[in-house]
Order: sequence, then structure tokens, then C-alpha cells
Amino acid sequence: MDERGGVGKTATAGYQIGVRRTLPYSEEQVWALLLSPDGLRVWLGGPAEIVPGAPFRLDNGTSGEIRVYKPWSHVRLTWRPTGWPVPSTLQIRVIPAHRKTTLSFHQDGLAGAVERAAMKAHWEGVIGHLAEMLKRRA
Repeated sequence: MDERGGVGKTATAGYQIGVRRTLPYSEEQVWALLLSPDGLRVWLGGPAEIVPGAPFRLDNGTSGEIRVYKPWSHVRLTWRPTGWPVPSTLQIRVIPAHRKTTLSFHQDGLAGAVERAAMKAHWEGVIGHLAEMLKRRA
């Protein structure tokens, strides 16, 4: 598909991607891992203060700002890896699902189809890594 349209492109948010997985763990277990130093390294790329309005800049050059932090529910932030011309918006949600928990990553404002495909693979890998970490902790 070309840059004018196609899979994952919206009229208002540019290209976007959503990846989710239901895990056999409580929302407390998933949330605790996400905000732990190890969890932050996996999904964010390093430690950061997770409070609304807090900017962050990681050792790898990724920068952004925490926009929303609702404990046990979701975090929304801007996310700009080194070399990206503009930041994207990333939202991570923890959703209770009948004694399990759905972990969801949604990213919009991506520059194009190439970035969308790369981020889809990235977030799928992140969820897989977090699932393995939860399994080892259980």
C-alpha cells in the first residue's frame, strides 16, 4: 500500500497500530510489571517518572512526555525515538478480562506504512517479552 491510504491509516491520526493480548494474570500483576524498572526497560526503553506532565529522555535518545496516568487502567504518552521527525502517541491499557488481563498497546501518529509495520512487530515482541517475564514471576 502506498502512503496515501491503506491498512492502518486514519483521516485524523495518521497511521496507527494496535496490539493486544489476553494474559492469564491479574491486572495487579500486569500493572506492577509494567511500572517496575524491568517492565519500563522492556516497553519504554528505560526508566522514567510516570506522572502526568513529566517529560522523559532515555539513554537511547527516545524522548516524550507522560500525558495521562490512570493507575490500574492506562498510561498515555508521546513517544519519539531518535531520528523520528515528530512524536507519536502511545497508549498502554490494562483491561480486566474474567480472571485474566488484556494488555493493549495502541500507537498513532506514525509517519507511514513502513513505521506502522515496524511498530506492529515491535509491540508484538514487547508483549511477548512481558508475558515471559510474568510467567517467570508467577
